Amino acid sequence: MKKEAEKKEKNIPTRVVSGMRPSGKLHLGHFHGVLENWLELQKKHECFFFVADWHALTTEYEDPSKVPENTLEMVLDWLSVGIDPVKSVIFTQSGVKEHAELYVLLSMLTPLGWLERNPTYKEQLVELKNRDVRTYGFLGYPVLQTADIIVYQAGMVPVGIDQAPHIELSREIVRRFNHLYGEVFPEPKTLLTEAKKVLGTDGRKMSKSYDNSIYLSDTPEVIEKKMRTMVTDTARQRKTDPGNPEKCPFFETFHKLYSDESTIEWVHEVCTTGAVGCIECKQRVIPKVLETLEPIQKKRAELEKDKASVMETLKKDTERARIVARETMEKVRSVMSLG
Repeated sequence: MKKEAEKKEKNIPTRVVSGMRPSGKLHLGHFHGVLENWLELQKKHECFFFVADWHALTTEYEDPSKVPENTLEMVLDWLSVGIDPVKSVIFTQSGVKEHAELYVLLSMLTPLGWLERNPTYKEQLVELKNRDVRTYGFLGYPVLQTADIIVYQAGMVPVGIDQAPHIELSREIVRRFNHLYGEVFPEPKTLLTEAKKVLGTDGRKMSKSYDNSIYLSDTPEVIEKKMRTMVTDTARQRKTDPGNPEKCPFFETFHKLYSDESTIEWVHEVCTTGAVGCIECKQRVIPKVLETLEPIQKKRAELEKDKASVMETLKKDTERARIVARETMEKVRSVMSLG
């Protein structure tokens, strides 16, 4: 009987929680870096995907007016790529007030030193030196992130290697809470996701702030134009100059993501010998990118016709999330002797 129970326990899907700050329309970096992983996760697990609109305020608190529009645009892209509100719960962070309540309670027991030694915090203070981010909210970002995760009793959190320290901090906070008040929360496990290399048109990491992005909602004409003008191996000044695909941002992103083995071999041969120019090389993969995005864009066009329905779906799923969060907070209040 015990072995049978253990077997059944292993077959129970693990609850997964992940969020994304609402920055508006999403680009290929988001698609390959996050959404492809979400699509796989929702096949196997109970997934809660949320719009991290409160997190957006840690850096955009001076002007939050674009958050509602950015939320809609981002959710349209989620649904367009196949994130399914039937299989997953899609909701807004600010719509579940229990996140904030748990955040306050966790902040009472989280040592200041844990937050100050967070490597991401130190790095972003340098990166965002032109913004006034020395705020309590910015420093306490990992505590709110912990509340986001454990209010749903999540077992796994998909992150890239750069975010792994945040999840370890969440685990420390959970251990401290459980030690003080009893075993209420499972320790969330870090699910390291494959960080696919997606470079922008200028060769840097694809980012809206760099104005180098190819958006999922760009028209085929715009996508082709952006890809044709993307930087390549700078050593190739003329068509006949030999190049090195491994030093070519276009090859690193598009051929490695979309081309088959035979095309990769062809690129290496014709590039290193200078047999063909970069435009011809690019033309081998552009149709495959457009083919991949065609059904996504078709679905988005349909959803855009009834944005009210999209927002209603988001509203209903937010209430689904609140039901789970309320149950958790009842336990938390009980063990902390709160009314």
